[in-house]
Amino acid sequence: MAMNHLRSVRCILSTREAVAVAYQRTYATGKAKKGSKGGAAADGPKASSLSKEVKASTVVGGNILKEGADPKILPDSEYPDWLWHLLDKRPALSELRRKDIDTLPYEDLKRYVKLDNRARIKENNSLKAKN
Repeated sequence: MAMNHLRSVRCILSTREAVAVAYQRTYATGKAKKGSKGGAAADGPKASSLSKEVKASTVVGGNILKEGADPKILPDSEYPDWLWHLLDKRPALSELRRKDIDTLPYEDLKRYVKLDNRARIKENNSLKAKN
């Protein structure tokens, strides 16, 4: 009886040791660089080696192909008119609800329908989630 108890205690100790070894944190070996704390200074942004002239005439990083060059920046007259209106402020749903629907321009009416539909879907989903 005492022998069985001793075996179970020995088994528990070896299991604990195995778990301790399995969960023990290991560190990479190697020497740290002198004068640095964890290499944080090396991870900072590097100074650009491109000249200001190249930066002003090309879209740096615009090339997505393996072979080829970055696209050149063209004069404003070479780009389509719709491009300059992409960042214009568009009215919010609350602002569109205050206006008369019959007098809205087509683009604002499309936006109103899209935003109103999205708001109704969100409301229905929240009601279903509570039940």
